[in-house]
Amino acid sequence: MRGNPIVPSGADASIAALRGGLIFCRDDPFLTDPKTAFVHESDGLVICRDGMIQAVGPYAALKTQLPAGTDVADYSGCLIAPGFIDSHIHYVQTGIIGVQGHRLLDWLNEYTFIAEQAFADEAICRDTARVFCDELLRNGTTTALVFCSVHAGSVDALFEETQLRNLRLIAGKVLMDRNAPAELLDTPQRGYDESKALIAKWHGRDRLLYAVTPRFAASSTPEQMAMAGQLWAEHPGTYLQSHVSENRDEVAWIRSLYPERRGYLDVYDHFGQLGPRALYGHGIWLTEGELHRCHDTGTAIAHCPTSNLFLGSGLFSVANSAKRERPVRVGLATDVGAGTSLSLLQTMNEAYKVAQLKGEMLSAPQAFYLATRGAARALYLEHKIGSIATGMEADLIVLDLKSTPLIDFRMRACESIDDALFIQMTLGDDRAIESTYIAGNLAHQRKPANADSRRS
Repeated sequence: MRGNPIVPSGADASIAALRGGLIFCRDDPFLTDPKTAFVHESDGLVICRDGMIQAVGPYAALKTQLPAGTDVADYSGCLIAPGFIDSHIHYVQTGIIGVQGHRLLDWLNEYTFIAEQAFADEAICRDTARVFCDELLRNGTTTALVFCSVHAGSVDALFEETQLRNLRLIAGKVLMDRNAPAELLDTPQRGYDESKALIAKWHGRDRLLYAVTPRFAASSTPEQMAMAGQLWAEHPGTYLQSHVSENRDEVAWIRSLYPERRGYLDVYDHFGQLGPRALYGHGIWLTEGELHRCHDTGTAIAHCPTSNLFLGSGLFSVANSAKRERPVRVGLATDVGAGTSLSLLQTMNEAYKVAQLKGEMLSAPQAFYLATRGAARALYLEHKIGSIATGMEADLIVLDLKSTPLIDFRMRACESIDDALFIQMTLGDDRAIESTYIAGNLAHQRKPANADSRRS
């Protein structure tokens, strides 16, 4: 059985080495030749030291670089890939995943706002944060951009659980001062003060980063929106996350709330909330002019296909977002709890179907790009995560290509790496994640290790 070996006596405990097939993107397969943007090494080796990737390449060429006594976790027959990156998810909605959907605004009022009120309770925050972080690892997600609730304690609980696992996580307290139950409303000043304190406490600590988080323009007054933009400007290096143009009724509502603005995106623009490290969920109904503005400012969009289908919100066009004259940074996202799975493999599956309904094609390398390097670019972290290269953080997953009897059977007819990836993204789920490595350390293993582990 495959697994992470015990480091032998006398070996360097800071070294980790993984052998197996390698897959990763070194460029954007939407804008460059997919044959050069996507890399597949049939028998590769990744050498990690102190949480960073020290070397990567063919096993035959690199094996002599291993220090004496180093054992190798042998994943032959599997694929070693960058850890998945979820660019938009609500951990406080983990408990309502799969509730009957309705449409966006009804779903918020009937389920979401009710569920989030419970996060005034510290025990619920901690229990949910623990389950959420375990599920991320089980699904091969090593980085996520996360919405907490309006309660500052929900942020503390999530970051504390994340810190225990050394995940790279970005999160923030939701800001809301209108159009929600009284129990979930803060004020512009309290939202500013609590967020500022959380930034001071958590941003840049270990692998944790903070996101200023106005829920969406409808749930914040102009005063709070202005203070959110001010807070973000005062703390360079932090993120800003929200929602935009998810649902047609929502777009019309925003127009009525901000009649002086040119459109939904212009509301955020007016309050200084566009730019690098600003990332908005959905963006289905953005106009051509708004997409140009995203491109010009470096603002990113999170594509949330399972959520958009579940709530009937619409079909986001990845192909349109990647137009050569104004490409927009896009990452893939589960958007749990409206999203129906924490598995980014299953999310790729739905993204492919959305593309089909739009009359577009989404290849397997492109789908994997959106969940790895593309999402890293959306987060402006492509120099740290999202690929497998020397000097990058050693967040890695191992894909079992035969994780179910049906996948095993289907793989017998596989003729190329593209075929193999497409099978994994259409039929695979959390069971396909054999192992998850965080900073070079084994953080999740689907099967317990035993004495007959195969080693090189």
